[in-house]
Amino acid sequence: MSEDLVSFEVNGQTLQARPGSMLIAATDAAGITVPRFCYHKKLSVAANCRMCLVEVERAPKPMPACATPIVAGMKVWTNSAKARAAQQDVMEFLLINHPLDCPICDQGGECELQDLSVGFGNSASEYVEIKRVVRDKDIGPLIETAMTRCIHCTRCVRFGEEIAGMRELGATGRSQYTEIGTYVAKTVSSELSGNVIDVCPVGALTAKPSRYTARPWEMRSHDSIAPHDCVGSNIHVHTARGKVVRVVPRDNEAINECWISDRDRFSYEGLKSQERLLKPQIKRDGHWKEVSWQEALDSVSGILRKQLPFNIAALAGSSSSLEEFFLFQKLMRGLNIAHIDHRLRQIDFSDQAVAPIAPSLGMSLVELEQQQAIFLIGANPRHDQPMLNHRIRKASLAGAKVLALNPRELAFNYDLVQIVAAPLAMVDELAVLVKAALEACNQEAPSAIAELLANLQVTERAQAQWEWLKAEKALILLGQMAIQHPAFSSLRALATVLAQITGAKLGYLPEANSIAAHLTGVLPHRRLAAERVANEGLTVSGALTDKNISTFVLMNAELDDFANPQQALKAFRAAKHVIVLAAFADTQAREYASILLPTSTFVETAGSFINAEGVWQSFKGAVTPPGEARPLWKILRVLGNTLNLPDFDYLDTNEIVAELKLDLQSVKLNIQGSLPDRLTLPKSTPHTMQRVGEVAMYRTDALVRRAKALQAMAGSPVVRMHPRDMDRLGINAKDLVRLGQGDSYVQLPAEVDEGIPVGCVGVQSGTEAARALGTAFGSIMVDKG
Repeated sequence: MSEDLVSFEVNGQTLQARPGSMLIAATDAAGITVPRFCYHKKLSVAANCRMCLVEVERAPKPMPACATPIVAGMKVWTNSAKARAAQQDVMEFLLINHPLDCPICDQGGECELQDLSVGFGNSASEYVEIKRVVRDKDIGPLIETAMTRCIHCTRCVRFGEEIAGMRELGATGRSQYTEIGTYVAKTVSSELSGNVIDVCPVGALTAKPSRYTARPWEMRSHDSIAPHDCVGSNIHVHTARGKVVRVVPRDNEAINECWISDRDRFSYEGLKSQERLLKPQIKRDGHWKEVSWQEALDSVSGILRKQLPFNIAALAGSSSSLEEFFLFQKLMRGLNIAHIDHRLRQIDFSDQAVAPIAPSLGMSLVELEQQQAIFLIGANPRHDQPMLNHRIRKASLAGAKVLALNPRELAFNYDLVQIVAAPLAMVDELAVLVKAALEACNQEAPSAIAELLANLQVTERAQAQWEWLKAEKALILLGQMAIQHPAFSSLRALATVLAQITGAKLGYLPEANSIAAHLTGVLPHRRLAAERVANEGLTVSGALTDKNISTFVLMNAELDDFANPQQALKAFRAAKHVIVLAAFADTQAREYASILLPTSTFVETAGSFINAEGVWQSFKGAVTPPGEARPLWKILRVLGNTLNLPDFDYLDTNEIVAELKLDLQSVKLNIQGSLPDRLTLPKSTPHTMQRVGEVAMYRTDALVRRAKALQAMAGSPVVRMHPRDMDRLGINAKDLVRLGQGDSYVQLPAEVDEGIPVGCVGVQSGTEAARALGTAFGSIMVDKG
């Protein structure tokens, strides 16, 4: 027997467990059923439902298994007459005030109370008084409440405090007047709030978007992968009558544990959008005409054959699957098209030749929560990668020091130190940390960054903070705001040097499936498996400004996906042909597109995603595509055949994955890359302010942007300003502010935000209002509307 285990008996069976661990965990591991309501393996022990009462030798009364620590030699009975009587008594008390509305309750059929009442409840109750009624609260568009059903297990309360990091729900009142709700009337807004639906053991908290759509026994469950961020959370897609009715988490301890973000849970609502493409369409004489697939593919093939390769640019969105990326670049390179890119939200490509093969996390998600120091640069993981942020929160709660450098103050759900600087000043702030580290270690600055450090003074704060990264396990993370920064190459070079000095690891928080795009060669300078390209093509920025580009091929790419939507719209309007392969098309897409090919979403096709740590995960379709929409990988395969290109004879996605694994087996995700020869910094425009335009949490991709409940959570766009700037410009809260980038303007209501640096305005990207603006972190004109 191991020294750290003790033996004890449960129902006459000898078990072993760590002393002090709770009895219910040991019985679960041994497959011994103990009823429970308040206990959850990921939450703290509350022991307030008392349903798990068991008989313990020499104990004067039944003991709750969830709060009874194991000691050597103890004897326990979970189904003795004494234990059974206690469990039945508790069940009777729980049912005293519970309504008899199982036939109309969404939880019916998968309700823990319903299941246990069959085994431990009586057919009649001795209680004859009137049942209490609790008024339902409106806590937002995601969660439906029926609080009369609540049994006060407090799982939802503990989830908010311990997992989400926001205690939005709590208990008020005492005794029979106890109620669970928000302390003041407000919406539950945590990015993980939907998980309270799963932890609720009764029907008190259910999913509002899927209310009354189907019974659990009518649903079919399909394993899938969430495509909206670089975590690749494992999910179950539930379908009924051929339609997706809800999405719930699928346990995977190594990736998302047993939770998912609200974005992953409710994005399926976008499938019902009126903008869904159902048939191939071609614009003729300014009018859209539905055509057959054969006619549409012949038209696309004709355009691609007639146009010279250097007049064509192929741009892909990061939410595409591995197979789609691979066939997309294979098709374009087969036609000698060099202008291929997927980095739609990036604008600084000056160091791409020495950039890492793929911007990965550099460690597993499990290792992330074991870090002792974490430095976030241009990162808002709470909104961009909620389940990865959950790992950082666990590291923080375990004692890790967290430092963040961002262009505005963010609402993190754990303790950290924030350095807030205007976008262009972020480079100086990071450079000061690097200089402090170099001086402390008596090292010379590499020539690439020497100019950046030349005139900077090291501060006491920097001297103290850089030393955090000398911890045994330390990590520097470049997030989406860094990747989209106009001086990304400088931030990356400085972060690389800081990692080398301190011994910390360097990682990235990439978009969705962008690692797959890097590995398959959806880049102008690298082919499949990071093979260098002899004649590099144009980056996305170059393609959008090059007047020689007369044809664009867009795969899962909308205006809201581009760093500069204003520039993209101009380029598409000026192009002779714009071929769109997408599941949706809004009014503007119909304006600039010439051919629309309807594609499947991730729930309607098979595919694979590669997450931030480099894990390959495949999935299959849960429902058939609507109308004449087809899987995108099949469309690309048929196009390859129509164009008489070789090796486009794949029968299914498994063949593509098998081929790619052979091609990529020797490729390692080199995180740090190397330093460029020299760095150049963007200059600010006189008489302007700097825009802080991180992508809004619920505007990341086409499906999310069309999910009604998530958009209701997002609210209306605003411009956030520091009160000093508002006073200087004579602007009051809610006043309309005129914002201009390039030659377009938009008006938005003002909102006071002391977390925005002086001289900056916060206007999120990815919104309809932001389409009229330019780059997310560029100069912007601001006037009172």
